[in-house]
Amino acid sequence: MLSAKTKYALKALISLANEPNRDPVMISHLAEKEGIPKKFLEQILLDLKALGFVGSKKGKHGGYYLRWNPEQIFVGQVMRGIEGPIALLPCVSLTQYERCEECVDEKTCGLRLVFKDVRDATAKILDKTSLADVLARVEREKAQPDVMFHI
Repeated sequence: MLSAKTKYALKALISLANEPNRDPVMISHLAEKEGIPKKFLEQILLDLKALGFVGSKKGKHGGYYLRWNPEQIFVGQVMRGIEGPIALLPCVSLTQYERCEECVDEKTCGLRLVFKDVRDATAKILDKTSLADVLARVEREKAQPDVMFHI
């Protein structure tokens, strides 16, 4: 399950990606707009800054802004930066592989084979989905009429 920290990091980045001209946004405004506790958001933004995704500007018109274009920031990158590997088992992680202690034969481990497929499918989506893609999906949904189905 996605941690609150990673979820809030992604929400903050998507919100910053939606800012015209990538203008800086004050933490208090971002926290209120996205429903994120301000103190928690402060720590998350510091982590995102250390990872190079955001920058900050001090002063009257200061705040946090995206350092890269939304097309260049991928959901998988952010998740790995905040959370670590996206693999559900250490033996299928590409970035932090570890053999499972109880494993008798890794090559024929059924659990490993299934969760390798899960990792591959998940990574395929997350590593190809940029913040710009997310924003485009949101706009497409907004353009769709609400359809109610009655049974």
